[in-house]
Order: sequence, then C-alpha cells, then structure tokens
Amino acid sequence: MIDGEIDIISSERIENINISSQVGNLINSVGKGIIFLFVPHTTAGIFVNESADPAVSLDINKKLADLIPYGAGYRHMEGNSDSHIKSIIVGNQLFVFFEKGKLKLGTWGGIFFAEFDGPRRRKLYYQIQL
Repeated sequence: MIDGEIDIISSERIENINISSQVGNLINSVGKGIIFLFVPHTTAGIFVNESADPAVSLDINKKLADLIPYGAGYRHMEGNSDSHIKSIIVGNQLFVFFEKGKLKLGTWGGIFFAEFDGPRRRKLYYQIQL
C-alpha cells in the first residue's frame, strides 16, 4: 500500500480542476491496482467526466448553479450553503483502476477536483492498493 496527499490550489469560487496528470504520475511506475481518492473538505468534491472538451465542465457548473443557486436564502451564516450542497451531490471519494501505469478511464475520461468555495488551498488524500 502507498498513501499520501496532493495539494490543490483553486483560483476561482467554482472550478473543476483536471487532476488526471497528477493522479497518473502517482501510479506511473506501479504495476496494477486501484487508487482511492478522498477529498476531506465539505465544500469540494471529486468526479470522473469528459476532459477533452472544456465546455462539458462549464455545462456541469452551470447546471449545478441552476439547481443550487448561490445566495438563495440559506440559513448557514457563512454564505456558502450552495457549496456544501454541491459537494454532497458530486461526492467526495472516488476509486480508479489502473494497469501498466495507466488509469483505466474511458477514451475522453478525466479526473476532476470540484471546487465550490474557492479560491482555496486544498488537500486530496490518496491510497494505492496493489
């Protein structure tokens, strides 16, 4: 087992950061296994989706904003309830199989860190099972 953490720095309040290369580098010299990824933050998440067309990521954020708008009269005093709700919907954990140093994603698939309350410095924890 190999474990550690990745630092992620977001630059916008709402942002999907493609971390496929960073995750790929972790398993580059490892044979075959599973990498588990965990986001410990309550206003961020992680997901797999298309990485070839940046418009997909923009569409995802637009639809989440339509469904869960910022400043819609929430009770939470910090003003970021929309971020907490989006985090629950997107999820905070993911696992991906890999083999011969390559993530087993679909042709256009990528791994994204979803920032819903940035800009911030974040942590992503990982564990590699061989």
